Amino acid sequence: MELAHSLLLNEEALAQITEAKRPVFIFEWLRFLDKVLVATDVKEKQKKLVEQLTGLISSSPGPPTRKLLAKNLAALYSIGDTFTVFQTLDKCNDIIKNKDDTAAYLPTKLAAVACVGAFYEKMGRMLGSSFPETVNNLLKSLKSAESQGRSEILMSLQKVLNGLGGAAASCHRDIYKNARSLLTDRSMAVRCAVAKCLLELQNEAVFMWTAELENVATLCFKALENSNYGVRVAVSKLLGTVMATALIPKQATVMRQNVKRATLEEVLELMATGFLRGGSGFLKSGGEMLKVGGSVNREVRVGVTQAYVVFVTTLGGQWLERNFATFLSHVLDLVSHPRATQTHVEAVYSRRCVSFILRATVGSLLGEKAQIAAAKDICQAIGKQMKAVEAVVNDTNGENKSGAADVAASQHVMVCALQELGSLVQSLNATASPLIQEPSIGLLETVTSVLLHPSMAARLAAAWCLRCVAVALPFQLTPFLDRCAERLNNLKTSPEAVSGYSFAMAALLGGVHQCPLGIPHAKGKVISIAEDLLRTAAQNSRLSLQRTQAGWLLLGALMTLGPSVVRYHLPKMLLLWRNVFPRSLKELEAEKARGDSFTWQVTLEGRAGALCAMRSFVAHCPELLTEDVIRKLMTPIECAMTMMSHIPSVIKAHGAHLKASAAMVRLRLYDILALLPPKTYEGNDDLTFCPEIPLCVHCFQSSCQNQILSLSLIHPPHLASGSGALEHDPSSIYLRIPAGEAVPGPLPLGVSVIDASVALFGVVFPHVSYKHRLQMLDHFAECVKQAKGVRQQAVQLNIFTAVLSALKGLAENKSTLGPEEVRKSALTLVMGALDNPNPILRCAAGEALGRMAQVVGEATFIARMAQFSFDKLKSARDVVSRTGHSLALGCLHRYVGGIGSGQHLKTSVSILLALAQDGTSPEVQTWSLHSLALIVDSSGPMYRGYVEPTLSLVLTLLLTVPPSHTEVHQCLGRCLGAIITTVGPELQGNGATISTIRSSCLVGCAITQDHSDSLVQAAAISCLQQLHMFAPRHVNLSSLVPSLCVHLCSSHLLLRRAAVACLRQLAQREAAEVCEYAMSLAKNAGDKENSGVNITETGLEGVLFGMLDRETDRKLCSDIHDTLGHMLSSLAVEKLSHWLMLCKDVLAASSDMSTAAPLGGGKDEESEKKDEMDDDTMFTTLGEEDKSKPSVAPRWATRVFAADCLCRIIMLCENANKAHFDLAMARSAKLRNPKNDLLVLHLSDLIRMAFMAATDHSNQLRMAGLQALEDIIKKFASVPEPEFPGHVILEQYQANVGAALRPAFSQDTPSDITAKACQVCSTWIGSEVVSDLNDLRRVHNLLVSSLDKVQAGKGSSSQLYRESATTMEKLAVLKAWAERAIKNTDDDDEDFGTVDELPPDSLITLVQPELPILSRLWLAALKDYALLTLPAEFASQLPPDGGAFYTPETIDTARLHYRNSWAPILHAVALWLNSAGFNASESPEEAAAAMPNSQKRASSIINEIFVCFFSGVSIQFLCSPRPEEPVEHVTSCLQALHTLLDSPCARIHIAEDQLLGVELLSVLHRLLLTWDPPSVQLLVTGVVQQIVRAAQDYLQEKRNTLNEDDIKEKETCLVLGEGGETGGLVPGKSLVFAAMELLMFILVRHMPHLSPKMSDSPSHVSAKPQLSEESARLVAATVTILSDLPSLCSPAGCMTILPTILFLITRVLKETAVKSVDNQVSPPVSATLQAIKTIVTLPMAKTEETHKQWTSLIRSTLASVLEYSQPEGTKSILDEVSMLTAIALFLWSASTEIIGVQSLQNGCINRFKNALNSCDPWVQAKCYQLLLSVFQHTNRALSTPYIHSLAPIMVEKLKAVEGNRPNSNTELLAVQEGIKVLETLVALGEEQNRVQLLALLVPTLISYLLNENAFASASTISKDLHEFALQNLMHIGPLYPHAFKTVMGAAPELKIRLETAVRASQASKAKAAARQPPPTIHSVPTIKLKTSFF
Repeated sequence: MELAHSLLLNEEALAQITEAKRPVFIFEWLRFLDKVLVATDVKEKQKKLVEQLTGLISSSPGPPTRKLLAKNLAALYSIGDTFTVFQTLDKCNDIIKNKDDTAAYLPTKLAAVACVGAFYEKMGRMLGSSFPETVNNLLKSLKSAESQGRSEILMSLQKVLNGLGGAAASCHRDIYKNARSLLTDRSMAVRCAVAKCLLELQNEAVFMWTAELENVATLCFKALENSNYGVRVAVSKLLGTVMATALIPKQATVMRQNVKRATLEEVLELMATGFLRGGSGFLKSGGEMLKVGGSVNREVRVGVTQAYVVFVTTLGGQWLERNFATFLSHVLDLVSHPRATQTHVEAVYSRRCVSFILRATVGSLLGEKAQIAAAKDICQAIGKQMKAVEAVVNDTNGENKSGAADVAASQHVMVCALQELGSLVQSLNATASPLIQEPSIGLLETVTSVLLHPSMAARLAAAWCLRCVAVALPFQLTPFLDRCAERLNNLKTSPEAVSGYSFAMAALLGGVHQCPLGIPHAKGKVISIAEDLLRTAAQNSRLSLQRTQAGWLLLGALMTLGPSVVRYHLPKMLLLWRNVFPRSLKELEAEKARGDSFTWQVTLEGRAGALCAMRSFVAHCPELLTEDVIRKLMTPIECAMTMMSHIPSVIKAHGAHLKASAAMVRLRLYDILALLPPKTYEGNDDLTFCPEIPLCVHCFQSSCQNQILSLSLIHPPHLASGSGALEHDPSSIYLRIPAGEAVPGPLPLGVSVIDASVALFGVVFPHVSYKHRLQMLDHFAECVKQAKGVRQQAVQLNIFTAVLSALKGLAENKSTLGPEEVRKSALTLVMGALDNPNPILRCAAGEALGRMAQVVGEATFIARMAQFSFDKLKSARDVVSRTGHSLALGCLHRYVGGIGSGQHLKTSVSILLALAQDGTSPEVQTWSLHSLALIVDSSGPMYRGYVEPTLSLVLTLLLTVPPSHTEVHQCLGRCLGAIITTVGPELQGNGATISTIRSSCLVGCAITQDHSDSLVQAAAISCLQQLHMFAPRHVNLSSLVPSLCVHLCSSHLLLRRAAVACLRQLAQREAAEVCEYAMSLAKNAGDKENSGVNITETGLEGVLFGMLDRETDRKLCSDIHDTLGHMLSSLAVEKLSHWLMLCKDVLAASSDMSTAAPLGGGKDEESEKKDEMDDDTMFTTLGEEDKSKPSVAPRWATRVFAADCLCRIIMLCENANKAHFDLAMARSAKLRNPKNDLLVLHLSDLIRMAFMAATDHSNQLRMAGLQALEDIIKKFASVPEPEFPGHVILEQYQANVGAALRPAFSQDTPSDITAKACQVCSTWIGSEVVSDLNDLRRVHNLLVSSLDKVQAGKGSSSQLYRESATTMEKLAVLKAWAERAIKNTDDDDEDFGTVDELPPDSLITLVQPELPILSRLWLAALKDYALLTLPAEFASQLPPDGGAFYTPETIDTARLHYRNSWAPILHAVALWLNSAGFNASESPEEAAAAMPNSQKRASSIINEIFVCFFSGVSIQFLCSPRPEEPVEHVTSCLQALHTLLDSPCARIHIAEDQLLGVELLSVLHRLLLTWDPPSVQLLVTGVVQQIVRAAQDYLQEKRNTLNEDDIKEKETCLVLGEGGETGGLVPGKSLVFAAMELLMFILVRHMPHLSPKMSDSPSHVSAKPQLSEESARLVAATVTILSDLPSLCSPAGCMTILPTILFLITRVLKETAVKSVDNQVSPPVSATLQAIKTIVTLPMAKTEETHKQWTSLIRSTLASVLEYSQPEGTKSILDEVSMLTAIALFLWSASTEIIGVQSLQNGCINRFKNALNSCDPWVQAKCYQLLLSVFQHTNRALSTPYIHSLAPIMVEKLKAVEGNRPNSNTELLAVQEGIKVLETLVALGEEQNRVQLLALLVPTLISYLLNENAFASASTISKDLHEFALQNLMHIGPLYPHAFKTVMGAAPELKIRLETAVRASQASKAKAAARQPPPTIHSVPTIKLKTSFF
């Protein structure tokens, strides 16, 4: 393939490859040429290239090759010289004129035709002179050509017209005359081509839309007869466009000729003719009309419908807005026309068509404002119709003969209008509120008036419309229900009213599940209305039918409210169900004898209703289906089944009009049986299945006998497609709508019964005995035999569906089909249908065969079936059996799987590959390729061996099969996709075979991408998507992305879906590249090919945002969301302002609803400009031209998405760079590089967007806006304003924040928004952005107002939503207050020092006045929460009337709200209790407020209850916080515990009840195991510390009291504490043990090396990571608590735990004592040192029993420390100072006899020696300090050895300083410290030794003095040393005068030096003011230290 990539065709390479591969090679070369021609200079090679290309024309190229060839030739001439172009044209013309009609010559002819077209398209008027000849030539050959030639010629003509434009006027009439006759050609491809050609023609040929307008219309209607989808699309586009042009011609053509424009009425009239009369036209005589039977062909109606849509879309949204009223009345007149509604089925179909017209135009072309206007127009239309109807109904004078027909016609108009109104309101959602609130429109009155329409269809449509309104505007739901209930009550006597209002109530109840806030629970009172209706049904025969139906309908709707409501009514329901059916067989028999036809009708309707309510119950309340309930339900169901067998005799007796009611009962019965688990009726086999099986069978038979069921005579699947309507099954008004449907459309009764029986058959069959199965299958075979003709097809179809359903049921139940005879019977049935002429049946048979093989699952059986098909395929020659059996093979492999059918793979593949090459029959090719795709898919890797032959076949077919055989191409695409999946990741490889496979796949994709059919293109896209997944490097995005962008504007949903799905995958990996390539498309937008795309400067993102406004398909929208999400994640931070602008533009649309004026003006100007544009752009894509203009302002859903994007952008910036949130940094970055784009610079935009969203009409958008506002506040609250220090940047936006929040607290705001707004308020106040109290008050008052609402208590306010909505709102308010209270106290603690801002109590002044109320409400909420978290088995203990804020009915939903808000409330209550609540004595009134019965003596008990309650709630939560809980809950809960334990009362309680403490600790331990964040762990250690402290205090107090009581028995007091006499700690009861466990866990978590297990493991790495700051704090806290634990134990207990504790502490010391740069001591180190001190000074050493143990413990600890501090070669970074400090601590604190051991002493002395000799002056200095303290130890025995061994070294060191003076402050410090130690030694020495000691000290000091000359030039540090020495000498002299003199006398030179220094010093005293005073301070500490140590 690589050889093909050259500018000239590589002819040697071509000659070398095999014949079969040549077409592929040539195609690949042409593809390469197509890419490079544009960019290369072809001057010198042009001649050769033209030769090669024209040579290819006559080499009979395939369709894709000829297309590319023509394109390349034309491109070559347009960029190179055009000398030879006429020669080439003549060559082509000669080929076209050639009379050779053989099939072999055809491809050459077609290639020539294609080239001609391409030349004219590319070069247009340059070839002008030759065009008449060319056109005539083409038209001549058009007459004699076959279908492929005809379509190719027409396509060329289209290109000629396109290229020449107006210049070809002379040929227009000829082309029109020749083409129009072909619009009704046999071949569909030709029809498409003609339509496209005429579409091109009408751009210039004025006569088409003036004189010939009617003829064109008639032609189009004729062309639509018996058309397929492609033809309908093309013809409707032609028709719609011509009509639109006739109405508003294009300016250019109008200027040239004086044209008479058609009026709107004329144009619509013409189109209506097609809709109502079809292609039979106006020319035929009336007699022929009668013969046709008068009904319009469906295809015509659908085509005209599509044409209407094209017509309106071409004219654009603006036109529709202006002419909507006219258009609406016209479209509605279509459905009221008797010709459109001759039969019920036809009427339903016409309604579907009209609804489609309205939905496709109003739904996508109009913006939200225009849609509201349209809704008003629809309302008026409904009102007008209703007035007419009322006039007829009230007219009693009998003049309404024609009136009755009008009423019947009006029902269809009503249905269409109401459905569109409902859909409009639902899509507008909350934006539609002006419609409801404006009294002038009266939408509700209008719609409710239709509930009294005489026709049931209209009543149902009105009910549906009300449901839509209520779902869109949930605050209307409750008032609607009340109003309907009231009217139903008042108008009980009108049958229409009973029926209409019950429909409305049922519909509203069915809509509740779509409203998250629900309805008040009390509205379940519908049951009383329903009961009343059922009770009174018998009183008045005129009403009994309606009342019965209405009652049961309401009960069925009630069931949709779910178990929480139904639970209360279940007993009553069971009773009602039991009473509706006879109790026994006797009663049943008696019943048959009684009654007339009317009572039977009412009875049957009643029973159908009861079964329907039962089905609704089973479907919506599965939780209530206990075995007992099912047993009670089975009684009426069994009775119904028995009754069904008696029905035929009843119908015989009372007439056929009962059949419908009977069928309804049957339908309901099947429905409920299919829902119940089969095991419920498995036991009573006789009872169920004897009637059951005949029932199903009977249904199939009766489907062919009854009149109602006559529908199924034509294929139900085909017929039923458009005939769904609400009136077929009223119960669907309250059921959930299947996804993807806008309005429920249940199928006609006859079809539904069959469908239900089929479904039930599938459920039942696996549970029936084999005997019954055999009976059934034989019976089926019998039925098929008996039926004849069309009827046989219908029966077979039904039977097959049932069998398939049964086999599927078996497969799902993993059961088998049964013994041999059952299999045989089934096989006979199936095999007979494999060669049935009906393709649907063949499909069903193939599927059934596959399913049977799956269910039987035996290799022999599979082999037998496969063999049968093999034989058949080898011998059969007819199309039918070949297709059937090839499908059978595919299904076999598909259902048995690759492994089960592996041995047949080779044969199957070879046979199918052979069949696929049968060029004579495209049908065989299609079926065999489809099967092949199934096999490739199911075989997986086993297929790898057949990939190459299959691929080469696929390529060959792609290059040869004519494009008109689209099905073949679709299957080829499927095969290609399956092959790519099979090869999979191997495609990345570079081996020769793999790269061949890969390039073949790419060629295949390229061919399918260029196909004209949308399905084939979609398949190509999914193939490329697969390829990109497996081998991303080899998919060329630069060509793929632009082609996907073109598809985004396609009129085919499938294509748009595929394109977006592919973009979604690409954007996941390479978002930046995708956007770049899309933008490149915008730059080349001039190309004709891409003119459909409208990528502007907003790029692909902008287009996708625009699509969100037009698309309604769920999957497509979610893919667009994902794609935008991926782009956002990878690009938003770099292109910040671009994305923010995008979001802002989308959100800005929301403000134009409220402020229409300024924005509206701008919009209109744009539209004027739009109308002036050159309208060529209008004719690029089918019917969606308006897509190329930004017509519709973004709808609310898109705006919500934009607001979410805003939040995501903020989050992404947070993770990207801190500068985004720092104004000063951002500004400097912007100065450095203007391209730097940082979020903080856009803050005003962010606030503005959030504000726009938060104040919108749409509730979802308000939620999103508030969320964005909260995010902005949280992220920017602490960003300082650089220009005004002490202020933050958000301060300037406080007005915006206040204004955004205020509307959310208004009276009519839904609870969820108020709840969210409370959250934002709390964030805003807590963020401390605003420091001025008065400014804060604005937001604060909002919270105060909402607090009043909370106090109102339950049930006081008029309720619109369910109670849990109120719960949510109230809890949100309490939570917000709680967060405020917490914030206050936190600030108190922190802000004591800073008085420069406000006094810290300012916020408190706001919360204080509300505290008494708040505390009461908080406690109530917590109590509720505690009760709600009880496990289910305590449900009986819950208070029967609910809690403070929830009602018992809404417990399940309320739980969620409590779960969200309890944690902050708990924390706040803890703070409140801590400050006020516990100290009852200090504030009696507050305590009284909290607990009414608080007498003084009871208060302690109450406090205890509080503590238990609190710890209970906390423990319950902390035991198992769900992973999805926010971390804030955990932290709040821990903080609350911490706060609680601050209060003495709680501490006493927890210490007294030791088990409580242990429990808490073990829960905290579990919490640590599951929660990682360090913040949680720090809080946990805090709580543990509190618990340990509490226990310490308690123990101390006990010991003290004991000491007072009983001084003699000293010992007993020490035995107090854990461990007692023995020292044993019991896990589970011991607080100390629990604490140790937890602390150990934390230590090992942060320092894994502590655990011996870890260090022994082979994977253990020796490198120790540096602890992070948080970890260091944690470790320090842990160590501190560890050191407190021994004080909780008795001496024996101490001995138990101390080894562990000491081990841990010393190890921590070893791990953390690491040198840092600035010699800082880290928290863990200081904590360990403190801990050592605490432990070594414990009083335990005093007791005799433990003394020995204690001594050895301390010794070994010291030994460990010494060992750790050994300087190892590797570990130079050990911090010696900390180690020395630890050693010194031991020396200070422990007694000599413990540490005086020789070995330890030597070790210690060594460490000090090392330190003294250290090269680091800091270590020396510290060492001197520590030595000082050791030397001063009171116990001389301890210090003496140290003085002896270390003093000499010191003196040496200090002496040496004279020669090596200090250079840094640290070195100076070391010297100073050393001198201090010497001075101390002098002081410690006895009088007689003092002279010797001074003789060491004084000379050293004097040696530090400088002489005058040196002094001047010395460094400051040297000078400081001089000064220091001088000061010390002056100080020592007076202290020891005698000894000093002695020393001085002995050394006269010293004396001289000293004296000169003193003189110099006094002389400089005069200048001393200028210099710093010498550091005399250092001499003071010698005294201080002494005092502090004793």
